[in-house]
Amino acid sequence: MNNKELNPVFLDLENAETYNTEFEKLKQQAAKDRENKGLFKVRTANQWIEQAKTRPIPKMLFGELWFENELCILFADTNLGKSILAVQIGNSISKGEYIPGFKFEGEKQKVLYFDFELTDKQFEGRYSIKNEVQRTYENHYTFDNNFFRIEINPDAEVPEQGTFENFLNQSLEQSIIETGAKILIIDNLTYLKNETERAKDALPLMKHLKALKSKYNLSILALAHTPKRDLSKPITRNDLQGSKMLINFVDSCFAIGESFKDKNTRYIKQIKNRSTECIYDAENVAICQLDKPDNFLQFEFIDFGTESDHLKQLSEQDKELLEQNIIELKKSNPEMSLRDIAKQLNTNQMKVKRTLDKINEV
Repeated sequence: MNNKELNPVFLDLENAETYNTEFEKLKQQAAKDRENKGLFKVRTANQWIEQAKTRPIPKMLFGELWFENELCILFADTNLGKSILAVQIGNSISKGEYIPGFKFEGEKQKVLYFDFELTDKQFEGRYSIKNEVQRTYENHYTFDNNFFRIEINPDAEVPEQGTFENFLNQSLEQSIIETGAKILIIDNLTYLKNETERAKDALPLMKHLKALKSKYNLSILALAHTPKRDLSKPITRNDLQGSKMLINFVDSCFAIGESFKDKNTRYIKQIKNRSTECIYDAENVAICQLDKPDNFLQFEFIDFGTESDHLKQLSEQDKELLEQNIIELKKSNPEMSLRDIAKQLNTNQMKVKRTLDKINEV
């Protein structure tokens, strides 16, 4: 009989390292079990801070408007340049270069640009020079190989047991895993979920994006539309389609407005922020112009200004005409809702209500 058989303590000493490792695992699991309360994870404030200390402070990706590890929404009306600015931001990050007028603290890295808007030919036209005589595109802009443009494969077949939305989400996650990219730009949210204006439809979409962000440590910029809005009114969170649900789930949000003074001028306004104070508010919007100095269609920063300088100024005659149209529309269709009247006349529901209330008081 050897020493190991005679002395069980000898066995314990020999396997002490294994026992300690297993014991440590049990301790860690017990700690997790204590802090997990169903849906919630309960820790002291100090414990949360200690965990946060291990992670770096998020860096600016597009000035104070979008930081690392944020789910951010950029919204604007149709044809105001959302895609143009989004590609410009993605190009900036892929090259590790700042956009004049906006700070950049990140590093050169891969960017996935999910383009559900343009064809490849339309995309080519924006980043080249058109030869009008020969009807060809020439002198193409050279993107960094860190910039990946992704579009739907028309030949891809949706699995029989799944839905298109599930297949889209799975493919999106697969692209993240296989490229290792941490920056996602989605153009636009409507393609991922057609009914984002309804809370019940927006909720699963935003949960999915937040889950991806947390799982893969992503920074996501998602583009969204705004319904037709009153150009005499400042842009607010209520102008975002599906605003009540979408705004609640994002870390940051900014919008593009069109200057009523000049159809080629745009302004950028901060709508929601968590990583910094509000820099680009109504008194300090970033004024830009759409320009294509060579072969790259872009936003060119001009200056800072006030939003009110770029809003439509309604004359008394304009106000009277609007009120008259509201009254006539309601008379011709008594069942028409305030919302539908406002939408048709490009105004807001409160204006419609006040006008009709004034008539009813007479």
